Formats: sequence, C-alpha cells, structure tokens
Amino acid sequence: MEKSKKQTPSLIAVISVILSMTFAVRASNNMFVTSSPLLAKYVFDFSKFQVGMLAAFTAFTMFIMSTFLNAPLESERRRKLFIGSSLAYAVTFPFFAFSNAFTLWIIMAIAGFTLGSIMPNIITSASLFKDRKVRERILSIYTLTLSLSLIMGPFIEGEILNYVSLQESFLFFSIFPVIAFFDSLFIKFPEENRKDSNSNNKTLSISVVKNNGFIIALLNILTYNVPFALLTTYGGLFGKSDFGLPYSVINLTFSAFFLTSFLSRLVFTFMAPQKLAPLMMISVSLTVIGLIILSTSRAYFIYLLAFLIMGIPHGFTYPVSVMSITRSFSPETRNAANSYFFSIMMAIGVAMPFISGEIVTLLGYRNTFLVIVPLVVIVFIALLVFIRRETPATAE
Repeated sequence: MEKSKKQTPSLIAVISVILSMTFAVRASNNMFVTSSPLLAKYVFDFSKFQVGMLAAFTAFTMFIMSTFLNAPLESERRRKLFIGSSLAYAVTFPFFAFSNAFTLWIIMAIAGFTLGSIMPNIITSASLFKDRKVRERILSIYTLTLSLSLIMGPFIEGEILNYVSLQESFLFFSIFPVIAFFDSLFIKFPEENRKDSNSNNKTLSISVVKNNGFIIALLNILTYNVPFALLTTYGGLFGKSDFGLPYSVINLTFSAFFLTSFLSRLVFTFMAPQKLAPLMMISVSLTVIGLIILSTSRAYFIYLLAFLIMGIPHGFTYPVSVMSITRSFSPETRNAANSYFFSIMMAIGVAMPFISGEIVTLLGYRNTFLVIVPLVVIVFIALLVFIRRETPATAE
C-alpha cells in the first residue's frame, strides 16, 4: 500500500515532465514550421521553389541527426545529446526574430538538427511503461498534448500578430524552448546493456526496418504525412494568395485544423482501440476527401471546411502508428524503431517540399493539392497488403 502511494506521485511527475516538454517543443516547432514560409515569402521575398527548398533543408538536418547521430547511441550518451540539443534549440530560437534572407537558412538548419534528437526521445520516454494498457493510455495522452499545443500555438500567435510583426512574434514563442530545456533534464531514458547495444546496432537496424509492424506504422503515417507536409508549407500561402487572408486569420485557420485533431485524439484517448486497421482506412478516406475539397474551394468557408476535415485523420494517424511500433518492439529496441521511424518521416519531409516546390511552380497551389491524391491511394494499397500479413495477435 505504502509502495503504491510512493509510485503514484512518481508516475505523475514523470508524466507531467513528458507532457510539459511535449507541449513546449511541439508548439514552438509548429510555430516556426508554419510561419517561416510566410516569413520567407512575404518578408524576404523568396520564390515558391526557395520556400520549398528551405523546408526541405530543415527536414534534411532533422534526418541527419535522427538517423546517424541519435539512433546508434546507447542510452546514456543519447541522453547527453538530448539535453545538449534542447539547450541549443532554446538558444537558437530567439534568433528567428532577427533573421534575414541569409541567416534564416542557418537558424532553420540548427533548429531542425536539434529536433532530430529531441522528438524521437520524447516518444521513447512516453512508451517506457511496462503495462500495455497504461503505456497506450499515456501515448494517447501524449498525442493529445501534441494536439493541444497545436491548437494553442496558432491561436496565441494569431492574437500576438494583432500587435507585433510576424518576425517579432518569434520572440514571444522563445519561452517554450526554454521550458523544454529544463524539462529535458528530467526525461527518463531506457536502461540498456551497453555492450549489447553497441555490438548489435547493425543487426538491430535491419530487424527494425523489416519488422511488419514497423512497415505498417510507416505506410500509415505516409498516407497523411505527405499531404500534411504540403499543407504546413503551402496551406498558409494558398490562403493568402487565393483568398487574401491576413496572417492572423491564417494562424486561426491552422488552430481550427488542430482543434478537430485534438477532438479526434480526445475520443482516441478514452476509446483505446484493439484493432488499428479500421482507423487507418478511415484516415485515408478523410484525407482524400479533405484534399479534394481544399483543391476545389472557391470561398474561405470551403477552405476552412477542408482544414477541419483533414484535422480528423491528423488526430489519430500518428498515435495509431506509434501504437503499431510499441506493440511490435521491446522497450530496449523502441528507441531504434522510433528513431528510424522519425528519420524516414524526415526523409519524406526532405523530398516533399523539394518536389512540391517544382509542382507548385508549374501547377499552382490548388492543383498541387489535387495531384497528390493518387499518391495517397497508392501508399494505402501497399498498407493493406502488409496489414493482411499481420498475425491476429499483432494486428490488434
């Protein structure tokens, strides 16, 4: 009884640190990801292609950190890298407010690089609980916190932009990386056998990428990550160019998008699924519908409706993928799985803005959102193939 009482405050403290850092990192990360294209285009006069290249370059630095530095490290060294990255992120963020057309590239690269260590380790920390029901409930709350930060972040920025310039708004958000740094000092890392972890890295990396649950998680997230990367890079630019929306309304539109994401994750938290495949199918259907409505919208109301619809699959696509990974890997191998999962997502993040930058230049914003629909469908067909290979035990 006494032991249980001691464990409860400890559990609450661990969860509080994870959720606090999740909120701080994601709110600030989303702020610079969605605002930097507007800053580059309308303050520094970047072309559409240059905006895409900026986003691709940032994703590339995340990919390098997550794949080649974070993933191979054993737990203690990875913790030091994590804390150092959190500090670098906190120091770098205020410089967005003083950037120019040249230094913006450097600041984006450093911010992206640090997040390549920060993001996968937060996920791993949230998945360390041994009991499956507790673990998946915490993961659901973790993803719920992500959505909450994505609602509040654009809402706060939208209000701030009524009083300060787009560039000055970065100063107000600099408090979040500072909070994240202090939280990073208390984030838990898995215990690993150092000898084993160093000798089995190559074998582990091969077993991770061949794992059917990992492949399902990856294909599932790709059905949404590709359009979401496009939406965050060009969604605001589309609203400003076609509907003449002010910056504050653009941010409030993203806030509405993340509100529906939050609501779907709220339902997800209280109704933890046994089977993941049906949610994957619903997600793809809503994503396709949202893309079609967005590409054919002729009024702000329809544009907003598309954002609201696409927020729903955004809410549960990511937690479903994370659960697929946690159900398929032991606690000792989850860091590698999460790191490679995050790395491949970043690789797609590198390719998408580069490719879409060319497509947007040729076809415009509207048609670009439409032409990725067939790509989403193709990835979904591949996803169905691997779902059918799952055993009943791991498919649930």
